[in-house]
Amino acid sequence: MDCALMRHGIAVERDEWDGKDADRPLTDRGAKRVVQVAAGLNWLDVQPAHVLSSPLIRAIETAKIAHSLLRVRSALQIVDELLPDAPPDRLLSILHDLPPESCVLCVGHEPQLGMAASVLLSGRASASFPLKKAGACLIELAIRAKPGRGVLRWWLTPSQLWAIGKRGG
Repeated sequence: MDCALMRHGIAVERDEWDGKDADRPLTDRGAKRVVQVAAGLNWLDVQPAHVLSSPLIRAIETAKIAHSLLRVRSALQIVDELLPDAPPDRLLSILHDLPPESCVLCVGHEPQLGMAASVLLSGRASASFPLKKAGACLIELAIRAKPGRGVLRWWLTPSQLWAIGKRGG
């Protein structure tokens, strides 16, 4: 299984938003950056069979853009396991239930995504693997998702993904 972890794009700042934090949307710049990043993911041949998103609006908007541009056939799934404070092992339980030959794109937040990457790669949760907004990584899981069994294929910033998509590699 290939597991791509992607952080949501640039959202409206908390101090500029009057509503609930869960409802903060992407900025126009954030949405544009996600489009650019999706072009990079496409060039890197990321072909998700499943797209999972946190229920927070900024993540859903990011996931919808990626879902559309990567031409994913299955429905977008909203899961609490990608909330910012969700324990990383909860995401592993979802990954464990997916077909082992599939590719999944998980769109969420820090610190949860970095912690999940840490668990997949090293077997324990650590804050040593943060993703930038609209950044992504690809972790290969040769067997069903188990802590410490992942192999890092790439870890890229949004600027690197944009450059890959713009130049075609």
